Amino acid sequence: MPNAALTRLPRHTPLAAALALAFAVPAFAQSGGQLQTVTVTAERRAENAQTVPSSISVVGGDLLESLNTSGQDLRMLAGRVPSLNIESSFGRAFPRFYLRGYGNTDFRLNASQPVSLVYDDVVQENPILKGFPAFDLDRIEVLRGPQGSLFGRNTPAGVVKFESARPSAKKFEGYGSLSYGSYQTINAEGMVNVPTSASSALRVSVLNQTRNDWVKNTVSNPQTAEMEGYRDSALRVQYLFEAGKDFSALANVHARDYTGSARLFRANIIKKGTNDLVDGFDKTKVAFDGKNESEVQNIGANLRLKWALGGGLSLNSITGYESVETLSRGDIDGSAGPYFTAALPFASETADGMPKHRQFTQELRLESNTGGPLNWQGGVFYFNEDYKIESFSYDSTSTTSVSPQDGYQRVRQKNDAVALFGAATYQLSPALTLRGGLRYTQDKKTLSVEDYWNNGFAPCVLSAKCTLAQLAGQGPITASPKDNKFNWDLSATYALDKDTNLYARAATGFRGSSVQGASAFNGQSVAKPEDNTSVEAGIKADLFGKRARINFGVFHYEVKDLQLTAVGGSNNANILVNAKKAAGQGFELDAQAFISDQLLASIGIGYNDTKIKDQDLAVAVCAACTVTDPTKLIGTTTYALINGNPLPQAPKTTLNFSLKYTQPLAGGDLYVYTDWVHRSKINFFLYESTEFTGKALTEGGVRVGYTWANGMYDAAVFGRNITNQTRIVGGIDFNNLTGFINEPRTWGVQFKAMF
Repeated sequence: MPNAALTRLPRHTPLAAALALAFAVPAFAQSGGQLQTVTVTAERRAENAQTVPSSISVVGGDLLESLNTSGQDLRMLAGRVPSLNIESSFGRAFPRFYLRGYGNTDFRLNASQPVSLVYDDVVQENPILKGFPAFDLDRIEVLRGPQGSLFGRNTPAGVVKFESARPSAKKFEGYGSLSYGSYQTINAEGMVNVPTSASSALRVSVLNQTRNDWVKNTVSNPQTAEMEGYRDSALRVQYLFEAGKDFSALANVHARDYTGSARLFRANIIKKGTNDLVDGFDKTKVAFDGKNESEVQNIGANLRLKWALGGGLSLNSITGYESVETLSRGDIDGSAGPYFTAALPFASETADGMPKHRQFTQELRLESNTGGPLNWQGGVFYFNEDYKIESFSYDSTSTTSVSPQDGYQRVRQKNDAVALFGAATYQLSPALTLRGGLRYTQDKKTLSVEDYWNNGFAPCVLSAKCTLAQLAGQGPITASPKDNKFNWDLSATYALDKDTNLYARAATGFRGSSVQGASAFNGQSVAKPEDNTSVEAGIKADLFGKRARINFGVFHYEVKDLQLTAVGGSNNANILVNAKKAAGQGFELDAQAFISDQLLASIGIGYNDTKIKDQDLAVAVCAACTVTDPTKLIGTTTYALINGNPLPQAPKTTLNFSLKYTQPLAGGDLYVYTDWVHRSKINFFLYESTEFTGKALTEGGVRVGYTWANGMYDAAVFGRNITNQTRIVGGIDFNNLTGFINEPRTWGVQFKAMF
């Protein structure tokens, strides 16, 4: 006999019904809540995410609230949507993004990334800009796959797009949120929206996150006694003016001031021959003879204008300016000696700073909205960037109380890019819609070493002081690559019914040439541009009267001339190389459902199988680990052949899961919310080794709260990493078995009031 519950379900296409049954959702037939329509701007105009022919995930609502409450930085988003990973060897200052296993491990301050971060329609190109906190947001969109037509170069892996909540002239409103947790962590966030007229409004948003130091330095008379605390403050002021439908202007000024710890590199915490922590490991203690500090100051502004020109046309102007200064200093060898032993081959204490930075962007975009079958957009984009980077080294073996400086380098990088782009959408029939886009980019980059000296390193080991002139004598110290590239995309959406869409997409993207300056450990290296070609197809369906939603897609991509960064190794190099090819394939699943009127569930799965394809490519290996790749000796240095290896920091599987149960109680709502994220093992570097393979990581959060007065007030208790799982999430391989770990378990309470 058929299941009685299933016989009452609304009718769907056979394919949509099969997908629904595959995820066992007969309980969805109960009446009650509906999933809201999610509006995104993945195609540079507002659309229902279910109709956009590409793989998109959106973060907002309960998940974003729960993550922000605990004071975590952007790394909190890792794994929260399928195929997304975020890590950092700088702590809160320098997040590195990976989509579908495709990213960049480079730690230099001029590193480029194939995942672009766009904040309020303005690209944040420098990696330090990408760390701006997430607060008072409407949503975060994650666009997987090349976005080269509408977003430009350095988007071959995808785009992570932050959208701030906009001002509103409808009413005066605001909120204040305060949480207190483990390690005296305080997260204070607030917003006030003030209508200034019937057509204008001002919105001011503030964030202040603080945490006390919780790691003690056990050496006597340390330069830095305690670590892992921070103060991270941010401000955003927006002003909106709207003259009916004819004109709108949205101005945005924002700033960040961060002071805290640099990443803690912990020497010899990996047990030789395994990827386990050593016996007796204590995450609350380190032994550093170097100084640890990190700071970031960022200020920026943007202006978004829109004119209705008549005839279904509108003109958009987006002007952006960003400036950031930073300095990060750390004990890279992760110890206090004794040095020049098998366990600690040599000392390393360094700092990197950016004393000067400026980025200017301008976009003009004309778009149609005629209501007919054809709509299009096109425009021009200009990007200009100019900044200086300073690198310092210090003598940790000195007998003085403060490590004296023994090296310095200053480089300057300038980058100019101009692009012409266009895209069109045509509804061929009521069910079939076609889309296409094309972009032409001219990109020019110049890097030059302006100053350099060091004591005791190449190229003048016997000299008291190596100078810039001596460095220049070893090879080029200036490079000026130029790139000219076309990118395109083609896609189609076919509506099986009003709630179910099939889609297919083919797209290309490229990353501009990259340059790393010459230094004490290696000569200048230049990586030529890389090109990605991707194909994907999937289904997006709302089910059971929008009580459930499921998005599923498969993909394959191939990158030619993949830019890789061979970091570390026994000679502490940081060298750019190109692999002939790399490939990735897999699938992504996003699903949400009201299992009952009170219980909402979501699940996300990403599977990514990546592989480097270059039989001749070899990179230097670690000083103390167990390399599992084939190796060869070149001179006195051991190199690993990395053909067939997965991309670094690329988990094969990511999984996220959440449940929220709400129960009306005494004039309010009692709720329980839990979210979990899992990623499979990862490879830290380009070569494979036993010790530098990160174990699978699973972290969970919980939040129990009560809301009342129609949601105006919310009080909650929360926990992050509630199982207190400790994992090594990255390493330093040139010296010893040095690693760094994930965030510790925290508990806390929060109160939020809206007005």
